[in-house]
Amino acid sequence: MRLRNYALGQWVEGSGTPTDLLHAVTGEKVAEASSGGLDFGAMADYARRVGGPKLRAMTFHQRALMLKEMARYLTERKDALYTVSSATGATKADSWIDIDGGIGTLFVYASKGRREFPNETFHVDGPMEGISKGGTFIGRHICVPLEGVAVHINAFNFPCWGMLEKLSPSLLAGVPAIVKPATLTSFLTEAMFRMMVESGIFPEGSIQLICGSAGNLLDHLGCQDAVAFTGSAETGRKLKQHPNIVEHSVRFNMEADSLNCAILGPDATPGSEEFDLFIKEVVREMTSKAGQKCTAIRRTIVPDRLLGDVVKALGKRLGDIKVGDPTVEGVKMGPLAGRVQVKEVQRALDGIRAGAEVVFTQGDGLVGASPERGAFFPITLLACQAPTSQTQAHDIEAFGPVNTVMPYTHVEDAVALARLGKGSLVGSVFTADDRVAREIVLGVAPYHGRVYIQNRHGAKESTGHGSPLPHLVHGGPGRAGGGEEMGGSRGVMHYMQRTALQGSPTTLMRITNEWTPGAAQPSDRIHPFRKHFEELEIGETLVTHRRTVTEADIVMFSGVSHDMFYAHTDEIAARESPLFGKRVAHGYFVLSAAAGLFVDPAPGPVLANYGLENLRFTKPVYAGDTIRATLTCKQKTVKETPADGPPQGVVAWEVHVHNQDAELVLTYTILTLVRRLPAA
Repeated sequence: MRLRNYALGQWVEGSGTPTDLLHAVTGEKVAEASSGGLDFGAMADYARRVGGPKLRAMTFHQRALMLKEMARYLTERKDALYTVSSATGATKADSWIDIDGGIGTLFVYASKGRREFPNETFHVDGPMEGISKGGTFIGRHICVPLEGVAVHINAFNFPCWGMLEKLSPSLLAGVPAIVKPATLTSFLTEAMFRMMVESGIFPEGSIQLICGSAGNLLDHLGCQDAVAFTGSAETGRKLKQHPNIVEHSVRFNMEADSLNCAILGPDATPGSEEFDLFIKEVVREMTSKAGQKCTAIRRTIVPDRLLGDVVKALGKRLGDIKVGDPTVEGVKMGPLAGRVQVKEVQRALDGIRAGAEVVFTQGDGLVGASPERGAFFPITLLACQAPTSQTQAHDIEAFGPVNTVMPYTHVEDAVALARLGKGSLVGSVFTADDRVAREIVLGVAPYHGRVYIQNRHGAKESTGHGSPLPHLVHGGPGRAGGGEEMGGSRGVMHYMQRTALQGSPTTLMRITNEWTPGAAQPSDRIHPFRKHFEELEIGETLVTHRRTVTEADIVMFSGVSHDMFYAHTDEIAARESPLFGKRVAHGYFVLSAAAGLFVDPAPGPVLANYGLENLRFTKPVYAGDTIRATLTCKQKTVKETPADGPPQGVVAWEVHVHNQDAELVLTYTILTLVRRLPAA
């Protein structure tokens, strides 16, 4: 079977001599791939010309719902992908990480797109910046989608997750993508990609696929395009230095394999829960995906007095791992993805052995598989007695089931060893001593993109050392590539241009559809709570009548709330306070009184109070003070129509409460659910 490329809206079979793709267990040919004959310049242009405008016309919420729909579609068909995945050497658990993990990333970005971004085609980033004395000239930042194409170059170890963890943020940002999986396992990527195309969920031109060489694709990129690369540091550096990438300042995000570490705290002695968790995690990271994970533990750093105990415990547990055909019941580790990887891992292992000795290696027995036909590599554990002088394990990565144990004397020594990796994706710490955890975390954080802290308290729900999460950044400094992927909304920003705006508050309000202090505040004889969602104007303001706070208000609120704080109930203590000078009204009474000032009590378009944000009590309110509230329509967001409810939207109202001297005493944002008008 020859894999097909998806280019210019069509499935295209590449011409020329193809690359044979072999079954990792049997060595049999499962497919062949070629991208010969593809016009890469036309593909990039097609994405910009066809896919980009369609995606940018959608709001964040619409794009998020698109991701959710795709995630559901793939979930219903994932069983077929598991069958294909076994040919890559993946066990069922390995496939779950790749397939379900990738689909889960779509779900997460679908959720974040609706929760953390506006129902707009752009994103307002941060608060207003005051840059003039009178407030008539201000600054704001907006983020808009790049008007180019995202080129996603993925590694062979995660054919599905690697694709979806890049597609999720780029499509949510509104940028079309060309996916270039590693050729070795592209048959699994193509199977999932085919499902996505058949679904018809993504707009035309939003995704394209290259199964084979990317040819001269990078020659056709410009300043509006972006590249996201995952793979070896050597390949990443070459691509990053591509003349066209440099000349046009093409955004290049690199996530490279690194020498990740796990540190055992000095308190985690044999018999402790932390010691057992540590051994279990190191073994899992050595054998999951046969060690072919960019986050796998390569260096195991332990107290010198526990070196023997750790080696013994690891050897015992590793000896119980059944290696062979991942489709056979009981097999916990399969082969590497291909014979080429076997040679590369062996060459790296030979280099590490120059400064370390092998203390455990798997036997020859394979379950249901032949070592001559499959791409199997033995589980290998080494020990380095002098890790500060014998640095091979800090310099060479064997991208397979290979790990080196090394001792430390003091906690600061463990930190120093971790930093010798010269930049890692993740480091982990196993300790029940929070002081040790703090020292290690602050010591290694500058050299790591993520730090995983584990002990008995978080073990039950832990996601593990080697599991990048879409909510958190995945990347790291130095050897790890210097980039960041995912990280929730942070990943979306890689595909957007942040632009500073300067102008009058009213003009910026009209551009951003968000009221800011100093902007126009028109009023209407109709109370804003009597208006439907569509009838409200951004900036529309209600100035309420006044109310004088009395002693009785303070006493009665104390009784109702049971808030007997001295500043409200003890005249002498309040007078002696450096903050108050006399008894004050409860802040929450002022909050409640403000609501009484602006709420229209009769039933109407306002359905419910949705919540409060950014509440600040800025000045005390005393008995005898007179307060007044202003209610301003700050922002409007259309919500999905619930199955059992009316069409609605969320309106954010800026509330400012002033006293009789026009001093601000309270400010917050209140959210209300407001009924939308029926569709015409």
